[in-house]
Amino acid sequence: MPARAIAMELVAGRGHYERVLPAVFDAKVSVWIATANVKELMVEPRASLRRKQDDYVSVLARLEELADKGVELRLLHAEIPSRPFRAEIQRRPSLLAGGLALRRCPRVHLKAVIVDGAVLYLGSANWTGAGLGAKGSGRRNFELGFVTDDAPLLDQIQALYERIWTGGECAGCRLREDCPGPLDEIGQAPVTVRKTKVRRRK
Repeated sequence: MPARAIAMELVAGRGHYERVLPAVFDAKVSVWIATANVKELMVEPRASLRRKQDDYVSVLARLEELADKGVELRLLHAEIPSRPFRAEIQRRPSLLAGGLALRRCPRVHLKAVIVDGAVLYLGSANWTGAGLGAKGSGRRNFELGFVTDDAPLLDQIQALYERIWTGGECAGCRLREDCPGPLDEIGQAPVTVRKTKVRRRK
C-alpha cells in the first residue's frame, strides 16, 4: 500500500499490559492473536472477582470468560506453547471444546492482536508475561509496538492473518516438508472474515 499518515498510539514495556490486554478482555466479537511464542501469563481477574491485592489468575481464565460469551478466539503461533500453558488449558473445558482455536505455523513471527475488527496491535511482543509487560520491572522484555483503529490497515492485517490461518500460504512454502502440520491440510471449511465495517465501533 502507498505510504500515508495514520493515527496510532505507541506502547512500550508495561504499556502492553495496560493497553493491549484490557482491549482483549473487553472484546465483544472476536480476538485474533498472532505470536511466535506462547507461555502462561498471569493477570488480574475481573474487578468484581478481585479479592485481595496479590490475587492473579491465568490469562486463560479471562479468555474462557470471553469464550463463554461467544467471543471468537484465535491463537496463531509458531512454537509449541509452554508446558504450564498446556497444563492450564487442560483445565478449561470451554477452551478445550473449541472456545480457543489454536493453529501452528513455524514461519509465523509476526506479533499482532486484533480485537473486534476495530483495534489493532502490531509490535515486537510475544504472547508471554515478559513480552506483554506482566512481569515486574527488571524481568520484562524491552518491547515496542503501536495500537490503531485505522480501517485500511485493519483490513490488510486481517486478510494476511486469514490467509495464513486457512493455509493460503502453504502451497508455496519451501519449509512444507519440515512442517508439523500444514494448515491447508486441516480439512476444515475456510473461515469467512467478518467485515470490519460491521464490527468497528464508533
